[in-house]
Amino acid sequence: MKLRVQLQCKNLHEYLKELNPEVLDRLYNHPATSLVSFCPVGLGGLGVLGGSGGSDGPVSPLRDHEDCVSVLSGLRLWHSQQLQGGLQGYTLNPVFKDNLRTALLGGGRAWADEGSALGPDRHARDIESLDRYATERWEVILQFMVGSPSAVSQDLAQLLVQAGLMKSEVGEAPYITSAGFQFLLLDTASQLWYFTLQYLKTAQSRGMDLVEILSFLFQLSFSTLGRDYSVEGMSESLLTFLQHLREFGLVFQRKRKSRRYYPTRLAITLAAGITSTASSSSSSSSSSSSSSSSGDSGYIVVETNYRLYAYTDSELQIALVALFSEMLYRFPNVVVAQLTRESVQQAIANGITAQQIIHFLRTRAHPVMLSQSPVLPPTITDQIRLWELERDRLQFTEGVLYNQFLSQADFEVLRDRAQGLGCLVWQDVSHRVMVVTPQGHSEVKRFWKRQRSNT
Repeated sequence: MKLRVQLQCKNLHEYLKELNPEVLDRLYNHPATSLVSFCPVGLGGLGVLGGSGGSDGPVSPLRDHEDCVSVLSGLRLWHSQQLQGGLQGYTLNPVFKDNLRTALLGGGRAWADEGSALGPDRHARDIESLDRYATERWEVILQFMVGSPSAVSQDLAQLLVQAGLMKSEVGEAPYITSAGFQFLLLDTASQLWYFTLQYLKTAQSRGMDLVEILSFLFQLSFSTLGRDYSVEGMSESLLTFLQHLREFGLVFQRKRKSRRYYPTRLAITLAAGITSTASSSSSSSSSSSSSSSSGDSGYIVVETNYRLYAYTDSELQIALVALFSEMLYRFPNVVVAQLTRESVQQAIANGITAQQIIHFLRTRAHPVMLSQSPVLPPTITDQIRLWELERDRLQFTEGVLYNQFLSQADFEVLRDRAQGLGCLVWQDVSHRVMVVTPQGHSEVKRFWKRQRSNT
């Protein structure tokens, strides 16, 4: 029985709270990080003013006061302390307070060196070309996930497998998992943050400095779209990270050795996207799914004869449809496919659920389909669920087989012992066969040896 995975994506607060206190203190040494950590919408009504004296500002009355206090404490932005009279007060983390003040007042060094010191760029990129580049690079990743031939690095393919979005068997190309299909249903901002989280989790195992790359990521969110920035002064770790961001479409760099780079809109809006809760499942984020980025929302027509028409020329959307259907014809602006027992069960074998397929078809239904109720023909939805039940009607349970008993009495003694231990999985009295759990096998075996030695 395949495990159905519900894709979960932490927001910025949840991720930062899991970091070691030492890592958080190092992060707050940079004004950009302090500002990003404090500005999320979740703290919207909470006013904390870093005073120069002993007290660090009042807390406004809030409906979600306790939640806000918990977030601030978990992020080590402030610490509780006992005041005179037994009252409880809070004092700001001094490192965070100093850097937040620097950020708000515009002091300190520039967060990123602009490329003006390098002179004008003969190959300068405008905003339109940067947007196009970012979209193309991100869609290469999504197309690779759905099995389309796409050129991605070995590091990226391995990251997709480690994140559980794809699965790789020995000697076979990676293929999408149930979590990967849910990932494709998320909006682009949530996809970016989820993917970035998986990258950060493996950063230290790659020999990279987590604080350094997190600080750089937050700096990018304050960059100016269309402006070039210099790579001077970057460590080898950051230069490697920059190449990965280039592959993800977060920055544009004309050549690997180029001395300047351009942050794309994906990088600049990343901090804004990760401050909101990105833990929505496929059902709650479908209206702004990744397909909307290519303008193909509402393009599928499903008929009661299991024919499916997708009015799109997007390679990504066509590949998504091909995950659970059999392609029949392709024309310049429409593809014709067939929902079959084999195609649906193959998708289910790869970890995609019937509910996910139905949800995909319903949320991308053509306006003509949306005018009817229900949106999808019940014949189609019922049959997809039946095809799933047909495949999952057997449940596999690991166990140890006991057979070849010399007498019915021996069988019953051992069976009763297994039942008493709560490890009996199955029995066939007439054939003197039973199955116990692997956990209970050793105890049942010891009992049987004692039983035989006594006789």
